[in-house]
Amino acid sequence: MSIISKIREKSGIAVGIIAISLILFIVGGDLLGTSSFFGGNNQEVGSIAGETILYPDYQAKLDLARQNFESQNGRAATEADLVQLREQAWNQFIIDIAYKKEYDKIGLKVTPEELVDMVQGNHISPLVQQLFGGQQGMPFDKNQVIAYLQQLKKADANSTQGQQARKQWIDIENGVAAQRLAEKYENLITKTSYVTKAEAEKEYVAQTTKASVKYLYVPFYSVPDTTVKVTDSQLSDYLSKHKDEFEGQNTRTLQYVTYPIIPSRDDSMALYSQIKSLAKGLATAPNDSAFARMNSDVPMNTYMSIADMPEQLKGLVRTFLPGSINGPFKEGNTYFIYKYGGTKADTNFTARASHILIRPNGTGDSAKAEARKKAIAVLAQIRGGATFEAMAATNGSDGTAQRGGDLGYFKNNGGMVKKFQDAVFGFSGTGLLPNIVETEFGFHIIKVTEAKSNTLYKVVAIGKTITPSQATRDAIYAKAEQFALNYKTKQQFEEGVKKEKLLSATANRLADNATSVNSMQNAREVVRWAFNKDTDMNETSTVFETDNNFVIAQVTGKSDKENVRVEDFKDELTAKVRNEIKGAQMSAKLGGIKGATLEDIAKNYGAGAVVETANDITLATGFLTSAGFDPGALGKAFGLKAGKRSGVFTGENGVFIMEQISTVPAPIIADYTQYKTTLNQRNQQQTSYFVSQAIKDNAKITDNRSKFY
Repeated sequence: MSIISKIREKSGIAVGIIAISLILFIVGGDLLGTSSFFGGNNQEVGSIAGETILYPDYQAKLDLARQNFESQNGRAATEADLVQLREQAWNQFIIDIAYKKEYDKIGLKVTPEELVDMVQGNHISPLVQQLFGGQQGMPFDKNQVIAYLQQLKKADANSTQGQQARKQWIDIENGVAAQRLAEKYENLITKTSYVTKAEAEKEYVAQTTKASVKYLYVPFYSVPDTTVKVTDSQLSDYLSKHKDEFEGQNTRTLQYVTYPIIPSRDDSMALYSQIKSLAKGLATAPNDSAFARMNSDVPMNTYMSIADMPEQLKGLVRTFLPGSINGPFKEGNTYFIYKYGGTKADTNFTARASHILIRPNGTGDSAKAEARKKAIAVLAQIRGGATFEAMAATNGSDGTAQRGGDLGYFKNNGGMVKKFQDAVFGFSGTGLLPNIVETEFGFHIIKVTEAKSNTLYKVVAIGKTITPSQATRDAIYAKAEQFALNYKTKQQFEEGVKKEKLLSATANRLADNATSVNSMQNAREVVRWAFNKDTDMNETSTVFETDNNFVIAQVTGKSDKENVRVEDFKDELTAKVRNEIKGAQMSAKLGGIKGATLEDIAKNYGAGAVVETANDITLATGFLTSAGFDPGALGKAFGLKAGKRSGVFTGENGVFIMEQISTVPAPIIADYTQYKTTLNQRNQQQTSYFVSQAIKDNAKITDNRSKFY
């Protein structure tokens, strides 16, 4: 009895465990990972203007965007499509929350009458026009919209289809209204843009005043980086003084190894045996085309001209016997077998030819005459016994010269420019055309190497691509898993790379929304693991599969948006500080040199210093030959009087001494309307971007989507 009692006691616990397990199985990890079931709340996808966006709400909007996409495109959304749709759904929340708050502040609305006008009135929304556009180039007809709305009104409101249709239409109207509100708001802001006369005059002077300057320039790169030591304290000081220039980001740096999932020798042999078996089936199949379609990994046309054939067939097809099986031939990772089934006539012709192109060396009549003369001379040499291929190699002026002028096979339906095509297909047989042919590219000497033919060959093909078997995949995975188990720390990881003779790679500063890791395109799971709060630095991951590779990674570096450190921007900071040190050293050296001319100072300075002249430059578009565009140097130059020299100063990419030769002031004009208009148009073109950025910045957006997707 005691044993039975104990079983009964334990069975209650067992039933409870099973019940909880079933619940967790049904709802998945979301119950613990994304809900507040145990007091936490991990459902926050982000926040916009103080409003929290929860996962179910975001997912609902994303699902709707996906449904609309798949309905409009007639196909399932790919992973690349989903990335864009997630962004679209997120931007819609920004509009619904952040933008709406701005609209509400100024009482901006779309009235019901206005909405009707945009849907079926006189000012149809572009969105509606897109959704109800005419077919086959016909213009938009709003009667289609009216007819649709009438059908929607008659539809059964209680049916699932009727409810979905009404919901879709409400979404369309909301989109139309949102688009119109955005236009109104942007137009309001645009109308506030104003350019004063002083601003227009300043623009005119910057574009029109010209100066000729002479300058001494010592570029930073003239001093080797290795000669300048930069300390950590200098980097830290620079960062603290220039915090606004270095915006923090949440990033991760990974070190990883890959195990390519590639077919083994056994896989290749198995496929070879399979395709030999398929060859027998193809030979006896009552309907060989259907048999090929059912068994081939690579779709191929049944009837082909020589021009359309794979390279391996072109030289063999004429030796095939009807009904014969030929192959297998290997092309990359695919084996092909071909069954030849005779010929039929085509409506187009195919030919093969070589040419020697002589291009005019210029656009004038004399250049054209010279090219014609040369082409006639080359043609004469070939007629006299010179080989066409050798003459093509020495005289041809396009990419075919290195292969003896060979153009391969082409058709008479637009494969070549018309004059060339007419010459080739108007020629009977093979051989050298008697005259040169002129086209827009130049003058051609042409040799038909295979006569025109309108024969189509029936070639039924089966192509089977070698893929790793499950046994091969399992074996490769076992190796990758063993690496992950054996080498847990950073030191062990590096030792393992050497011991296993693997190549490791580094992915620097990955963003939390990255979908690729270097050349691995579908690596979202690796990135999510790297940003997981439970992932420790220098800890080896489990095995991930992406892009036909098994991947094992370690997080070797991280940066935090809220805590910018020197390590996050070490290369950029080092370059900045190093140039500051170089600039100070160069300036001190130049400042101690006396000389009547810039040439004298440059000579006494030594290697690295150059003296150049820039004539008729303007503040708006000034460009210094070696130094490039340097606003500070230009400002110094235009601030000098003719014949005067500046002191030593540091510019964008080096150290300068400027000397103005002359200035031609902008002529005085009475009307600056042209410049006022130009500036106003420039400002208005930037309005949309600046409005968007201002609203987003003001909304203090937090985006946690990378934790969920």
